[in-house]
Amino acid sequence: MDFNMKKLASDAGIFFTRAVQFTEEKFGQAEKTELDAHFESLLARADSTKNWTEKILRQTEVLLQPNPSARVEEFLYEKLDRKVPSRVTNGELLAQYMAEAASELGPTTPYGKTLIKVAEAEKHLGAAERDFIHTASINFLTPLRNFLEGDWKTISKERRLLQNRRLDLDASKARLKKAKAAEAKATAEQELRVAQTEFDRQAEVTRLLLEGISSTHVNHLRCLHEFIESQTTYYAQCYRHMLDLQKQLGSSQGAIFPGTFVGTAEPASPPLSSTSPTTTAATMPMGPSVADLAPPGEAALRLEEVAPPASGTRKARVLYDYEAADSSELALLADELITVYSLPGMDPDWLIGERGNKKGKVPVTYLELLS
Repeated sequence: MDFNMKKLASDAGIFFTRAVQFTEEKFGQAEKTELDAHFESLLARADSTKNWTEKILRQTEVLLQPNPSARVEEFLYEKLDRKVPSRVTNGELLAQYMAEAASELGPTTPYGKTLIKVAEAEKHLGAAERDFIHTASINFLTPLRNFLEGDWKTISKERRLLQNRRLDLDASKARLKKAKAAEAKATAEQELRVAQTEFDRQAEVTRLLLEGISSTHVNHLRCLHEFIESQTTYYAQCYRHMLDLQKQLGSSQGAIFPGTFVGTAEPASPPLSSTSPTTTAATMPMGPSVADLAPPGEAALRLEEVAPPASGTRKARVLYDYEAADSSELALLADELITVYSLPGMDPDWLIGERGNKKGKVPVTYLELLS
């Protein structure tokens, strides 16, 4: 008990000495040992790394889980060291609602069939999102958290200890200056040597930890590459699922809305005449060949040879912006009106679009056909 009281009194005396030294430094009444410039730069880099790691971590969590209530729930589960329950993604929930709606409204109707197709696509999107969240959490969020909850706490602890050692060192310097008697000076000098040794040792420990931030950057860089890889995979899967859905909807649009693909009916036979076959062949206007109307990536369309048919042109409203892949296509702007028509042998997923003196192929799925 006596030992504990002596230790408690000693600790209280050290704390009081540090508090006095700290206060006098703040008021400019005591000298302060400054760290070298390189050490200060290491401290600044460590602080910056910690601050930006926190911001990146928090915003990535928002990206992966926009719902703040869900984030709080997941945080509590992690703190309680319990497994986070599986959560249905928004895409999967939407797929469920669409499938139930199709079942109730009629799965054999055009609307019901389309709901089923879209529900299946949304289900795939939700599953892809779930995989992305899981992969990103393991490969990116976990290493960032490990740094903040592990390495950074160790660095902070050693920095506080270094601060205490510095206060002890400067307090010893102050006592040495105030000492008058030879015995007091000798005692103060001994205390100063001990304080200097402890400060130097702690400064070296802290320096090594701060220099380890370089390794942290390398580790976070690798994790960032893995995050981008998983994000790229996720968006590629989403694009593939939506492209498949677009093709399914585009191929069934003509059956659902009769007459959607304008000009697809067989052209009327030319009237019989006494004109010889040779003359007829010379005077009949020839439409472009199938090769001329090839889809993107095949033979280029010779637009100068394309003329609208005498009948079968229609107006169409553009649903979405479309950037032409090459000179054979017509770029589109959402909500603009264009004239469209088809030609014999043309891919049913494409039409010829005209706007002023410009013409080119346009995808049917980007159009709402009017009168």
